[in-house]
Amino acid sequence: MDILNGTGAAPAGDLIKDGSEATFMADVVEASQQTPVIVDFWAPWCGPCKTLGPLLEEAVIAARGAVKMVKINVDEAQMIASQLRVQSIPTVYAFYKGQPIDAFQGALPGSEIKAFVDKVIAAAGGESPGGRLDEAVEAAEEMLAQGAAVEAAQTFAAILGEDLNHAAAYGGLVRSHIALDDLDQAEAILNGAPAEISTSPELEAAFAQLELAKQAADAGPVGELQAAVEANPGDHQARFDLAQALHAGGQVQEAVDQLLELFRRDREWNDGAAKAQLFTIFDALKPNDPVVLNGRRKLSSMIFA
Repeated sequence: MDILNGTGAAPAGDLIKDGSEATFMADVVEASQQTPVIVDFWAPWCGPCKTLGPLLEEAVIAARGAVKMVKINVDEAQMIASQLRVQSIPTVYAFYKGQPIDAFQGALPGSEIKAFVDKVIAAAGGESPGGRLDEAVEAAEEMLAQGAAVEAAQTFAAILGEDLNHAAAYGGLVRSHIALDDLDQAEAILNGAPAEISTSPELEAAFAQLELAKQAADAGPVGELQAAVEANPGDHQARFDLAQALHAGGQVQEAVDQLLELFRRDREWNDGAAKAQLFTIFDALKPNDPVVLNGRRKLSSMIFA
């Protein structure tokens, strides 16, 4: 059952079928008048076809009836393959209103296959579950930004109930628990991430935020650390601790400035701790954040000076 809107998925048997030259008109041309149809040209001897086929079927099933799929063995449908100029396999066509509207050749990774299916659905004027889930993620992010972390966590969890590999929702769930100061749960969720998305930018950002949240729990008083740095500007540990305390207090730009100054004074101190901490802060922010853009530019100018 669809957690977000209560609709169920169409049975796989209604969405995916084996086609032939005899059934091509009915299965593809006529059927695509109502719903886009993806045609997978394959053969039993084709190695890449064995990889692509299941991924394509998975994406079609996940689309919950917004698109259908017909599998055609080119060895048994050479006339159709010739008419569509299928020169190598796997070759995939998308039909809508009886006409091909998109195509690709060769095996693709799962993410690109999903993107292809979503694009076909959109071209036919439909809405893919992926697009609907992305809208739900935006709503949950707004909740989180407004301080409603519990409601945000519930929404992110509902999205993951439909698509466990939705990296944005997974990262959002981790960040929701960080906002609730439940760092152990945030870490447990992060450690349980599916391998397919474990290195995604969304989870990398959540990991960075978790590391910074852990540091915040041990951060010292800003005033005392500020005084220590002013009394001895060469006290690198005090400056590093001050940067952590500033970040814990929400003074991100000030924290970056202190780390840049530490890097300028001694880039190799504590195995390059200043640079590593800067990257952790940058990873936790959006790539287009001015703090990130300016900080990376300043750091680069120091590195290559």
